[in-house]
Amino acid sequence: MYDLIIRRARLVDEQQVDVALHNGKIAAIAAHIAEPAMQEHDLAGRYYLSAGWIDSHVHCYPASPIYHDEADQVGVTCGVTTVIDAGSTGADDIDDFYQLTRRAKTQVHALINIARSGIVTQNELADMAQIDGEAVQAAVQRLPDFILGLKARMSSSVVGTNGVQPLQRAKAIQRASGGLPLMVHIGNNPPDLDEIAPLLSQGDIITHCFNGKPNRVLTPAGELRASVAAAMQRGVMLDVGHGSASFSFEVAQAAIAQGILPDTISSDIYCRNRLNGPVRSLAHVMSKFLAIGMTLPQVIACVTVQAAAALRLQHKGELTPGYDADLTIFARQNAQQDFIDSDGVQQHGEQHLVPLVAVVAGHWMPTAEGKTHHGFDL
Repeated sequence: MYDLIIRRARLVDEQQVDVALHNGKIAAIAAHIAEPAMQEHDLAGRYYLSAGWIDSHVHCYPASPIYHDEADQVGVTCGVTTVIDAGSTGADDIDDFYQLTRRAKTQVHALINIARSGIVTQNELADMAQIDGEAVQAAVQRLPDFILGLKARMSSSVVGTNGVQPLQRAKAIQRASGGLPLMVHIGNNPPDLDEIAPLLSQGDIITHCFNGKPNRVLTPAGELRASVAAAMQRGVMLDVGHGSASFSFEVAQAAIAQGILPDTISSDIYCRNRLNGPVRSLAHVMSKFLAIGMTLPQVIACVTVQAAAALRLQHKGELTPGYDADLTIFARQNAQQDFIDSDGVQQHGEQHLVPLVAVVAGHWMPTAEGKTHHGFDL
């Protein structure tokens, strides 16, 4: 007997299937599953089901003085089953962060900041003495399942007069740590993106890829920078990392029109841009990409299979028997809405993704919307 069967679920390719879960894993997927289950929910073909959404760039270390939140507030409450904190903590606080996450219903991982302090000030890489490769390696060895990679913030306010030196150190730490993924924040220059991109290699991630600042991925003529094109050919990936100041509709639309799609859609969410905008939630950010022309299958891939691949999350991101029973159930609502980017520019949209249930390791957790307006309960 299965633990849970979700019946007549609508996939993003518009198929309808039954999905059976058992012992925290996806046990079976078929047009109809005849076997019984301890619990069943029938979606009646009305609601979509995908692999659990993964937000690959959040800030949810509650003790951070600048960018903080609670994991469940940016996770299961928003239909997100897995979040990856992108550098809030360095070697000094990573263990405390790990212990705090053990209480969360959301599955939480981290990219460790190459600065020992993490983000307790805005200029953590202005002092090269903050970068302690041995401390990073020791943390990775202590918490190999928690720490998925490294984070280096490469903008002028963070690195001061150090240019690309912190990134060069990050690459050395990466090599010494077995080649973990490295996420690199781009923002105001210096250093210039044309200095940053050549240092990146296969599996590295450029986050804030569609920011509207002069140090953007597009040239003033609107073409992809040659240095970024070459990096992408080497296997460097693009992550959205919307945030409070790092997403431009103009840049995203121009890039997408040229076939330059993000590999991962992430929110860069924390309490203030969750409550006050412009981020609100991962679903809200995903809806913006529907508004500017990406398809539902493309958007969902960016928060499931592609996000899992980018961060090397095993057994997540796919609706496949044997994979973790992490699922997101959501509605695609027709609703006129004006979305706002990080520069205050509005974009009209006609659809909005509404998460209704997060299923984590087989545990059914309705969102407030799912409970109140769609009749989902425990």
